[in-house]
Amino acid sequence: MTPNSDSPKADAPATPAPTSPGSPAFQTARDRRKLGQARRKVMKRFDHSVWKAGDRKQDPLALLKRSTEGRVPGLVALKNQRMAASPFGFFRGAVPVMAYDLSLTANTGIRAQLCGDAHVRNLGAYAGPDGRLVFDINDFDETIVAPFEWDVKRMAASLVLAGREASVANGHCREAAAAFVGRYRRMMHLFSAMPVIEVVRYQVHRLGECGPVSEILLAARRNTPVLNLRALTEPDPAAKSARIFRDNPPVLERLTGEIAEKVVASLVPYEESLLPERRRFLAQYRVRDVAFKVVGTGSVGLRDYCVYLEGNGPKDPLFIQIKEEAHSAYAPYVGRHAMKSYHQGRRVVEGERSMQLQSDPFLGWTKIEGRDYLVRQLNDHKGSLDMTTIKAAGLLEYAGVCGELLARGHARGGDCAMIAGYIGTSERFDTAITQFAETYADQTEKDWEELVKSLRKSAPKAKQPAANSAAPAKKKA
Repeated sequence: MTPNSDSPKADAPATPAPTSPGSPAFQTARDRRKLGQARRKVMKRFDHSVWKAGDRKQDPLALLKRSTEGRVPGLVALKNQRMAASPFGFFRGAVPVMAYDLSLTANTGIRAQLCGDAHVRNLGAYAGPDGRLVFDINDFDETIVAPFEWDVKRMAASLVLAGREASVANGHCREAAAAFVGRYRRMMHLFSAMPVIEVVRYQVHRLGECGPVSEILLAARRNTPVLNLRALTEPDPAAKSARIFRDNPPVLERLTGEIAEKVVASLVPYEESLLPERRRFLAQYRVRDVAFKVVGTGSVGLRDYCVYLEGNGPKDPLFIQIKEEAHSAYAPYVGRHAMKSYHQGRRVVEGERSMQLQSDPFLGWTKIEGRDYLVRQLNDHKGSLDMTTIKAAGLLEYAGVCGELLARGHARGGDCAMIAGYIGTSERFDTAITQFAETYADQTEKDWEELVKSLRKSAPKAKQPAANSAAPAKKKA
């Protein structure tokens, strides 16, 4: 089943639609590669290098402000503060800006299930259904069916920005972006020649040999549910041997009363989104407490609840996250179907299941007071890149892993033969994307500076956020 479209504005459902005999999915891989090659007439590979800020008709800060509509008003300032911490912090929270920017340029029309927020910190470790650690793309709030290269461009730009934040020389940042695209291209050609079922089952090997990934896996092994129990809860003064959530506003606030009751009640419809055997697993847990939790950067301001459950005794905790999901920032640019009344939590779940080899066994969706929510485990053996310790060699290694994982996700949720046909075997696509990544990273730094200036103007002089510091100095190539 391989979504594709000749037009970036073509109507498309939120997830890949089933195909029918006679469509590209039922043609040979060779035929589909030729279709991909033909798309070069629509958009040359070199054209991916082009980015012109002058094409913008909307102000980036206005787009960001619009994206906070409907969020918890008291948390918008915190979101801005986290985005103002650095250009990479801005990049993480500015998906609406990049989605708009990408819509201004031509695209290949070759669609795949996108992560939507592809960046270096949205790859990480988590516990799979069999308990073993998995390393994969693990954030799908923005997932949608759209041109495959939008994910590639965002990941490449993130490598440049992440490297700059870690004080890696610009030349090495450029090498990392090129290494990412090169691995993506080679893996896509490999997938296009493999039996379909082998693509579905494909596992990325030698992850432990990549220094940054091995460090992430090591940290994830320590991040157990029992450790989270100690970090998130404290003894209940009203009941011996019981625990309740800590109060650490605004990041973590314990909830009681009507709101807590509605959160717990949402677990009933959530059960229907789980496989039958997983409903039985969930039924063996009982709710102990509820809290409001602030997570991430782009998600700050959305309603996010955490439920503490207990299974076979106090040493068997389960933390469930119930996270509000809005429309993908890309939805306005991929057709009217994407903006229809489709459950946004379900959109995220189906996109995640499409792209990941293994997904959280408690992944599902629910509703609270008419709002859509994603449900999943919170911090179960999770870990992500430590940007304070990454060096040039590690960034280069990590870039290759990013390329392999994104290629696998697109091969699972798109047409790897068409993509392989389009990008070809030369380095033309690599070179164009790398150039775009550097140019867009420069643009992101300028947009970040505008955000910092706007916050300085609006904040009382004595209370300017500490995040408004100077950008990290760039090293010469």
